[in-house]
Amino acid sequence: MSRAKSSSKLPGVTVLAVCLAGAGQALAGPMPETENGRYALSPAGDGVLRLDTRTGAVSTCNNSGAGWACYAVPDERAAMDAEIGRQQADIVRLQAENERLKADLASREPTVPGKIEEPLPKSDSLKKSEPKVAEGERKIEIPLPSDRDMDRMMSFLERAWQRLIEIANRLQRDVSGKI
Repeated sequence: MSRAKSSSKLPGVTVLAVCLAGAGQALAGPMPETENGRYALSPAGDGVLRLDTRTGAVSTCNNSGAGWACYAVPDERAAMDAEIGRQQADIVRLQAENERLKADLASREPTVPGKIEEPLPKSDSLKKSEPKVAEGERKIEIPLPSDRDMDRMMSFLERAWQRLIEIANRLQRDVSGKI
């Protein structure tokens, strides 16, 4: 019996649900702007990027503690156009200044008397010219060391080498003794 009662209630519940859904749509009234296609929303970071399809304005919307808040994104195109305009004005100003300076320079008289317009002949200024010396004058002779001088130098170097070897051996013994 309980089955018969539950099956008889099923059509009534279905009719009630359909009626409530229709009434909800009727009470909602006209569709809001976001569903009408004015705004295009895209997830971005921790919020949403909102594009107003009528004006082209872009905003970022974030859910802060007090609720959702949207802030306009700076218009990069306007900033670039402003920068281009500023640079074009600078170019015009600099061209005018350049022309003024050229005219000022052209009106001056040459400061160097006897100035020639032709370039000087090229020469290698880095190459040192050899001094011209008359034969027999200013000869420099460097005497070579004698055998005795060479022996003294060799004995000095041998003693210095022997001392260096002795110091190295002493350091090695000191280090190995401490380990």
